[in-house]
Amino acid sequence: MPMIDVYAAAGTFGDPHAFAQKLASELMAIEQVPDIPMFRQNTAAFVHELPSSGISNVDGDSTYVRVQVLTNAGALDRAKQLAVVSRFTTIVGEAAGDPSIAERTWVLLTEAIEGGWGLAGHANTNEELVAAARAQIAELQSKGGP
Repeated sequence: MPMIDVYAAAGTFGDPHAFAQKLASELMAIEQVPDIPMFRQNTAAFVHELPSSGISNVDGDSTYVRVQVLTNAGALDRAKQLAVVSRFTTIVGEAAGDPSIAERTWVLLTEAIEGGWGLAGHANTNEELVAAARAQIAELQSKGGP
């Protein structure tokens, strides 16, 4: 399950919670994972608000945003990588109320190595995630769900 970390100066985003929710939802859509609790409850974004004195370029400007997306290995093919960077940059500008911030927004895509990240106390492999998703889908279908 992907994790999204956003770092920006405090006050950059009017509603950090809605912004975090929008990023998480958008990533699920781009990844095209099933809309099941396993993915809905474990795709999350964290907005880290820093004092503007904690961010600077060479000229002293602190109006930058850094977005880091951590996924399991192979979750994003090239088209999905391009979509994440493009959509997240747009969402950052919308949430900040400043489309020009796109020019100062970095989106970093990072893949955890196979078994290199954990959830609920277990280091997961892609095979285990697929099996867990299939089991949850089967359970939901047996109860008349999606």
